[in-house]
Amino acid sequence: MVVQPYQHYVERRDGTKNMSRFYALSIEANLFGEACLIRRWGRIGANGRTMTHQFEREQDAVALFLELIRQKRRRGYRMLSDNKT
Repeated sequence: MVVQPYQHYVERRDGTKNMSRFYALSIEANLFGEACLIRRWGRIGANGRTMTHQFEREQDAVALFLELIRQKRRRGYRMLSDNKT
C-alpha cells in the first residue's frame, strides 16, 4: 500500500537540436496494494511511451524513483519552473 503519493514531471528543451521531451514519474498502488512505479516519456505534445514497474515494498519503488530523477537531472531535464530563464 502506498503511504503517500509521489509524482514528478520534467522537460528537456533545446531549440538548436529541435528537442522537446518530457519525462513523468509516479508511484501508485495497484489493485493488490503493491506499489507501482509508472514511467511516461516522449516528445512534448505526443502520447509518448509508458512503462510500469511493480514492487512488493514501497521503499524499493521510491529508491528507483529517486535514481531515475537523478539520471534525468544529469541529462538536462528540468522542472517547468527551472526551464524559465
